[in-house]
Amino acid sequence: MKSKETKEGHQEGPPWKIVAKYATYDEADQKRLELAIEKDLQVKVHWQGKASSRYFAVKARQDPEKAPPKRTKNSKKGKRK
Repeated sequence: MKSKETKEGHQEGPPWKIVAKYATYDEADQKRLELAIEKDLQVKVHWQGKASSRYFAVKARQDPEKAPPKRTKNSKKGKRK
């Protein structure tokens, strides 16, 4: 028997913002650990930049599961009929 495959759509979360840039991974990891203590943040270290000037960026965003729900276009107050 074949098992049923369920396709779950990917949900986009809030955008990642660069908090700091470092030349070495160790420095970036220390900053990541400091920020990871906060409960509502997701933090990662990302290797990026041009080939001639690479750096480690510490990126953070609000945890999508704990973030307040976004207002949609249709949920505005005083909607005109």
